[in-house]
Amino acid sequence: MVEINRIKLDKADLTILSELDKNCRIASTILARKVRKSRQSVDYRINNLVKEGIITSFQTAINPHKMGHKIYKIYLKLRNIPEEKDRLFKYLKSSGKVYWMGECSGNWELIFGIFAKNDYEFFELKNELISEFNKIIVQEEGQILIDVKQYPKMYFTNRISEPTMFAGELVNNQLDKLDYAILGEIVNNARISLVELAEKMKSTVIIVKGRLKKMEQKGIIIQYRIGVNLNKLGLELYKSVIKLDRYTKEDERKLESYLSSLPNIQYFIRNIWSIEPELVVSSYQEYYQIIENLKKAFPEVIRTVDSVLMITDEWTPGFRNLLKAE
Repeated sequence: MVEINRIKLDKADLTILSELDKNCRIASTILARKVRKSRQSVDYRINNLVKEGIITSFQTAINPHKMGHKIYKIYLKLRNIPEEKDRLFKYLKSSGKVYWMGECSGNWELIFGIFAKNDYEFFELKNELISEFNKIIVQEEGQILIDVKQYPKMYFTNRISEPTMFAGELVNNQLDKLDYAILGEIVNNARISLVELAEKMKSTVIIVKGRLKKMEQKGIIIQYRIGVNLNKLGLELYKSVIKLDRYTKEDERKLESYLSSLPNIQYFIRNIWSIEPELVVSSYQEYYQIIENLKKAFPEVIRTVDSVLMITDEWTPGFRNLLKAE
């Protein structure tokens, strides 16, 4: 029995959380066999994990790069002007192009992602933002996202698992209204049954199942996973923005292998000028030790490490614009 923040989770709970994060559309009967419990027991435990606020959502991971949208990131250091900060946050959340944002503490205070069709569109969006909020912005930095290794939540079981790839090569796959409608429904309701999904789409199970499979094969849908409230579990998420002195293919292989062996790893992000591992830990001391060990293991590769504690980590309403037929 593991007790985290006075919430008791036994081995079955932890295995359920781990398996749901790999594929939250897994049938309860299959999940029951994996944890050696009855289907009724598994359903009860899942419902209880939702009720306790540990599972916050059943999400479909959708890849904008396979829908013709490029991902850019902006990092901001802000002046302490509360009313301007609130205005900035509202601006970003209501923007049709900001799909994710995270408030943080450390070298940066706000990091957010923008999707755009090309560099020119991003250039205009960035200039508009900087001009509108120059009163509060102390420092800014931009990055272009190359790709992301998205790891299962291995900290539940300490078992090392293979990651799923996100972003990558830009492909403008053509989708129709039914495809977009399916994505719009399952993005935050990934455990919906095929029967219910087909009814909502006014289609058939066979057609909807075929559309899902096709979007999975094209890499538009990359995973069905769960959102977890780390605060409820007494855990923290840290992002390390690492600048490199060199990054040969061999350096890259060794560094990725090293990070992939850590059950704390959540994401490994490659930007055009930096890499960003994201780590889930129980304390800053644990995070600090991981980073110090990493720097000792790669002294000729790592130049600097900027660390931030992620306070919020949220998809904005702008993400919905990805899921609309043009």
